[in-house]
Amino acid sequence: METIDKIKQQISENPILLYMKGSPKFPSCGFSARAVEAVINCQVPFGYVDILTNPDIRAELPKFANWPTFPQLWVEGELIGGCDIVLEMYQKGELQALLKEVAQKHAE
Repeated sequence: METIDKIKQQISENPILLYMKGSPKFPSCGFSARAVEAVINCQVPFGYVDILTNPDIRAELPKFANWPTFPQLWVEGELIGGCDIVLEMYQKGELQALLKEVAQKHAE
């Protein structure tokens, strides 16, 4: 499977998906740690991909997303943004509302 196809499949199969360095329990960089903490605090199920163990995805996703850095939060197939945007949305209460709505829609 081509890397881009793999990325598209991951995004389509996970309504809430975080591409990050490391895992939610063991993030490998400060930006990933802060982003995953915000997502976890929203108390919704989400998927993640450790780009450190997937160098093909790490290389291709920035081109596909037109976004150069990690982490990347994707919601319903759309790139929301990286660490700064995720934290800003969380502080405003926007992230919680968005993720709860998406999680409820996909739980039905």
